[in-house]
Amino acid sequence: MNNLRKMPVGIQDFEKLRENGFVYVDKTQYIYQLVQFGVPYFLGRPRRFGKSLFLSTLKAYFEGRRELFKGLDIAGLEKDWTPYPVIYLDFNYSEYSDVQTLEIVLDCMLKDYEEKYNIQDIAAKPSIRFKRLIAEIYKKTGQRVVVLVDEYDKSLVNTLDKPDVNEKIRDVLKGFYGVLKGADAHLKFMFLTGVTKISKVDVFNDLNQLVDISMDKNFAGICGISEEELLHDFQPEMHALADKYRLTFDEVFQKLKKRHGGYHFAKRSENMYNPFSVLNTFAMLDFSCYWFATDTPAFLVKALRSQKYDIFKFDNNVQIAAISIMDYRSEAQNLISLLYQSGYLTIKAYDNVLDEYTLGFPNDEVKYGFLNELLSTYVLTPIATGNFSVTGFLKQLMENDVEGFMTSLQSFFASISYKAIKQKHCDEQYYQHVFYLLFSIMGQFVESEVKNNKERVDAVVKTADNIYVFAFKMDKNATAKNALKQINDKHYAIPYKPDHRKVVKIGVKFSQKTRNVKRWITK
Repeated sequence: MNNLRKMPVGIQDFEKLRENGFVYVDKTQYIYQLVQFGVPYFLGRPRRFGKSLFLSTLKAYFEGRRELFKGLDIAGLEKDWTPYPVIYLDFNYSEYSDVQTLEIVLDCMLKDYEEKYNIQDIAAKPSIRFKRLIAEIYKKTGQRVVVLVDEYDKSLVNTLDKPDVNEKIRDVLKGFYGVLKGADAHLKFMFLTGVTKISKVDVFNDLNQLVDISMDKNFAGICGISEEELLHDFQPEMHALADKYRLTFDEVFQKLKKRHGGYHFAKRSENMYNPFSVLNTFAMLDFSCYWFATDTPAFLVKALRSQKYDIFKFDNNVQIAAISIMDYRSEAQNLISLLYQSGYLTIKAYDNVLDEYTLGFPNDEVKYGFLNELLSTYVLTPIATGNFSVTGFLKQLMENDVEGFMTSLQSFFASISYKAIKQKHCDEQYYQHVFYLLFSIMGQFVESEVKNNKERVDAVVKTADNIYVFAFKMDKNATAKNALKQINDKHYAIPYKPDHRKVVKIGVKFSQKTRNVKRWITK
């Protein structure tokens, strides 16, 4: 039996989910907390993390759809269930390559509500139409209006690599969202979701009354699946995975945690799991990479290379000031905050004295997906091109074929696109980063680690029978013999002496002139 229960993969409509018997992780207790205060809210979370379903649940709640909430937490908390008119603006349905697309989307969404409430003689400008729509609905129904906006920033995030288009879109949204600031007398409740809070540009300045709960520990579990929810709500599926793969329940749990968990959305918060990946894993009863495969951060990784960011820091050593973590300043190109907000990095630690966060990859799915994407950006060539393949390289490592895997390494560097090598910033750091990325990617198959300082790149790869300790020399006058001497002088191999496996030391000379491995020596 491949699917014990119906997993809501891709289901973002609360009514559909409830009426068709899909599994639902109860988040309604958060709704009750939010509506008690009735202030305007903003929630930032990565894509496919449950924001749309939560907004759909809010919509059903404010429409008074009590029957849909039977058996859920809020059913025992809410006594009123008064229906209110709801304007639900969903910006998910376009890629927004230009401002005209945004205007078409706004026109379609506004027109639906204008027709529903029989509002005539509407002005052409979206902001004026939106303002009148709220006022007319209030007038016609006698009830204050609920405004829910899903992915308010999608058109902005999708055009970050097109500054001219991005600026035009900001201008349109500035006026559109600015309507909400002056409509307070007609509004019952307001909730916006998105990936990033663009607070240092015009759009969010007109929404400065919003309460940002993105990093509020009380709402850390509002989207996604918490560890407690995973263990409580999905036991049948976890047991089914255990049976299929002949694992214990705890082994399944640890595998899910390593692959899809690790997210933290506050200074000190519970461990959250990516719902898209977890639900797909249970629906397919198969461990795979689901979330990262739906999209790749192409703009972000290209920008990281162009800015010469020190990518060695991604191993849980990215520092960012608390004041910057939830802001995206387009003029300063603060990519680290956007990487956090997009879900590629997460909180690993918080320094109370410095008021600073340490970030890193949340899990293996994100880590290896991101590193692969980053490597492709550095070499402008798929890493399985020509005579090089990751699997072939690994087989040679496992068979202790030093000549074979070093020749494969030469093939890899020979396959790097000439366009990548010609690019600006193609210096010694560039080759250090390529070595780092290649060997880090090995870590998803074998135990691999890379250490770096300004003078060297050292890699350690462990297979069932061997431990390879590499030193790469890229200095003009360096030799492979110097590299091997460095391993001995710096005692790189000593920590691995107690291990039962054979320790193989490999000194490698890299020629910047030929842009390839020139010689190697082993011991």
